[in-house]
Amino acid sequence: MNSFNIPRQRKAGGFAYIWTLLLVAFMGVGLALASDLYATAARREKERELLFIGHEFRNALERYHASTPSDGRPRYPLTLQELLQDPRSANAKRHLRRLYADPVTGKAEWGLLLQQGRIVGVHSLSPQLPVKQDNFLDEDAGLRHKQRYADWQFTYPHDLVLVQPDASGSAPGLQPKTPN
Repeated sequence: MNSFNIPRQRKAGGFAYIWTLLLVAFMGVGLALASDLYATAARREKERELLFIGHEFRNALERYHASTPSDGRPRYPLTLQELLQDPRSANAKRHLRRLYADPVTGKAEWGLLLQQGRIVGVHSLSPQLPVKQDNFLDEDAGLRHKQRYADWQFTYPHDLVLVQPDASGSAPGLQPKTPN
C-alpha cells in the first residue's frame, strides 16, 4: 500500500514544479512587456519636453527679433547666450529664462540653424527615431514624418527651411517656405 502512495506524491510534486516554471515564465514575459511600455512612455515624455523647449527657443528668438533697438534693423542673436541677456539694450532684457538641456540627449548642446552667421533656430543632436510622427500643431507641421530628432527644427519664423545651394555653388541659407 505504501508503494502505491509514493508514485502519486512524486507525480503531484512534478506538476507543481511545472506550474512553478510556467508561472515564472509568464511573469518574465509580463515584466518584459511592462518594461517596453515604460520605455516608450519615457520616450514620449522626452518628446513632449523637447517640443516645449523647442517652442521656448522659438518664442525667445521671436522676442529677440522683435525687440529691435533704435537702428531699426531686426536681427537674430549671434549666440544662445544673447537670448539670456540681450546686449543691444542698456537695460537687462531676457528673452529666455535659461539655456535648456536637450531632453533626448541629456546634454546642453544644440544644433544651431544659422542665417548669415546668426541663429534663426535650434535642433536636437539626437539620431534616434521619434515615436511621434504626426498630429503636431500647425506651427510644427514641418516635424511630421522625420527620421531623427535632429530633423526636428525649431526656427523663427516657424516656416523657415534650409535652401540647397544653387547652380553657382553659393552657400545655403534659410528662407521662408513657399506654399506648394
